[in-house]
Amino acid sequence: MAPTDSKKRLALAIIDFLGASLKDGTLTADDAESIEIAQSCIADTFKVDPTDEAAVKDAVGGQSLASIYSVYEKLRSKSTPQSTGTAPQESQEQKPKAGAPTPESDQMKSEGNALMAKKDYAGAIEAYTKALQIAPSNPIYLSNRAAAYSASGQHSKAADDAEIAVAVDPKYSKAWSRLGLARFDMGDYHAAKEAYEKGIEAEGTGGSEAMKRGLETCKKKIEEGSRSTEPPAEDLDTAPGASRGAGGMPDLSSLASMLGGGGGGGGGMPDLGSMMSNPMFASMAQNLMSNPDMLSNLMSNPRLRQMAESFGQGGGGGMPDMSSLMSDPSIAEMARNMMGGGGAGRGQ
Repeated sequence: MAPTDSKKRLALAIIDFLGASLKDGTLTADDAESIEIAQSCIADTFKVDPTDEAAVKDAVGGQSLASIYSVYEKLRSKSTPQSTGTAPQESQEQKPKAGAPTPESDQMKSEGNALMAKKDYAGAIEAYTKALQIAPSNPIYLSNRAAAYSASGQHSKAADDAEIAVAVDPKYSKAWSRLGLARFDMGDYHAAKEAYEKGIEAEGTGGSEAMKRGLETCKKKIEEGSRSTEPPAEDLDTAPGASRGAGGMPDLSSLASMLGGGGGGGGGMPDLGSMMSNPMFASMAQNLMSNPDMLSNLMSNPRLRQMAESFGQGGGGGMPDMSSLMSDPSIAEMARNMMGGGGAGRGQ
């Protein structure tokens, strides 16, 4: 028995759902190969073409299988018992219908709008609810109540109302806007982006400025979230030749070896042990340990590196002329920093 057109549309909707689950992060890149195989098998079995955008759009009605099922779940929990002889499957597949508005329901809507203007959101919700009791699933009443829920911080309830509203009338752009806002406030930026895109499509004129602003805001949030998953810059050691010990502190042995080793020979550097007994050098070392980047700057200075190479090769002549060395502005600045004077004069 060949698949019916209805089942082919369902197959396309499933393929679209699987692809969207990869794009929105529901599934990981590790699952991509398995999903592609599943999509190919479904397409071959049901004789459908998932690259046919018009067919996919016709299958899901401009929405997504996930959002359609979400609405079904909400409606199922609110549905009344079915009459005898009605097949449950038929009732589940029926599209929700808007209740016809009456003068009384429209009066309730007008009262809700007036209360919204006064920022009486609880009163507005009550008025819209009364309107919906008269005309269930009316997209305008649902959209207005979604706005009241959003204004009062009840974003999940706002999303519920807006989802039912767009299921009833996919061309009702204001309901898509309400849904985008509710999802955004819930932190679901991918779903909010999808809602704003559907709203722009429903408007059919390239989108209103408000709808386009909502879409751009969602895109920025998604980009920010993507950047925040990158490792922090401080986790990367970019110091030229500097080694760091446990905990990220500079390894002073590298400084000692660079400056000619630990032992004091003729013309070489004095023994580090005797140097550290000097309070001035001890203070310098303490500042050096508290600032890992200072060691990198110290060892990258050409004059200091030249001096170190001279000591490493056993060059005589003892210590260099410190007055000449300190005439180098960069070395003088590093010396002030190591002595603890580098923080003066900095504003917050």
